[in-house]
Amino acid sequence: MLDVNPTHSQQARARRKAISWVIVVRRTRLKVLLYLLQMSVVFFASVVRVRDGLPLSASTDYEHNQGVQQSKKLVKRLSKKLDQFPDRCTLKNGPHTINFISSLGVGYMMLCSENYPSVLSFCFLDELQKEFITTYDTARMNTAIRPYSFIEFDNCIQKTKQRYNNPRSLSTKINLADMQTEIKLRPPYQISMGELGPANGFSHKSAAEYKAPHQRLEPVTLAGIISVLLSLLCGALNLIRSFHAIESLVQIEEDNDFSYVIAFFFGTAACLYQCYLFAYCSSWRNMKSYLTFGLICLCNLYLYELRNIWQLLFHVTVGAFTTLQIRIRQPEVKSPDYNV
Repeated sequence: MLDVNPTHSQQARARRKAISWVIVVRRTRLKVLLYLLQMSVVFFASVVRVRDGLPLSASTDYEHNQGVQQSKKLVKRLSKKLDQFPDRCTLKNGPHTINFISSLGVGYMMLCSENYPSVLSFCFLDELQKEFITTYDTARMNTAIRPYSFIEFDNCIQKTKQRYNNPRSLSTKINLADMQTEIKLRPPYQISMGELGPANGFSHKSAAEYKAPHQRLEPVTLAGIISVLLSLLCGALNLIRSFHAIESLVQIEEDNDFSYVIAFFFGTAACLYQCYLFAYCSSWRNMKSYLTFGLICLCNLYLYELRNIWQLLFHVTVGAFTTLQIRIRQPEVKSPDYNV
């Protein structure tokens, strides 16, 4: 017979018991999480650029609940200030919670019910992050101009959201233990409502980068092209007349000619600026176009002695026509299908 060392046998039984206990604890935790998940839900998720809050993609399903709609507005406010917070944060807003992570200049945000397990929230965001990074190039993210340039990624967001809203589909596909350990070692920063500032407050940096220069206008129409060509023609005529006025000033030395030179140059600048306003988006664009048209009228009123009635009427009519085209050509708006 073989002698069995009782010490080794006891140690083996103790190890087996410890392993069994760990398995039971993990299974219990998972069951608790799945039970909580049955009473909670992920409402919304989005991917944004950290430096300016430009939305790159988002889930596009429509939510009728007014409370969820208000919390989604809060997500949008928070997206403008991601660069002011750590790379893993949580914001509680009544019955809802907003979680986000950020990496490589891109932020991943989600809106869920307050009882949705935190570990699942960050597993969800981590999964979105890995999928987005492997799908898209970093340079393309940094050079994106239009909002929702990666809207096709919403398919991935939607599938992931459905999985995390379905308890049975999660038990074998995520590693909760690793995320639980990571959250314990580095818990998410808790953002207070006061840190977001006023409801309508954007930082100047965000507003300047997100708006005018990078926002596209509606497609150019034939009438718009004609208005630009006519404005360029009027500007060229004013410029030519200004050179003639300078020659007259040098030869005849009349003081009154100098004021005409200034009027012609202002008329030229106004015509060119109208072309700029038509081509590019800027803040107070419509107001600038009205003021520019007013300057054109004043210049032509001052130059009435040097032009006949038909010339004056032509310049004023072209200015009015271009102003109308500037007013008609507005910035592109987001499709109503993308309710984010």
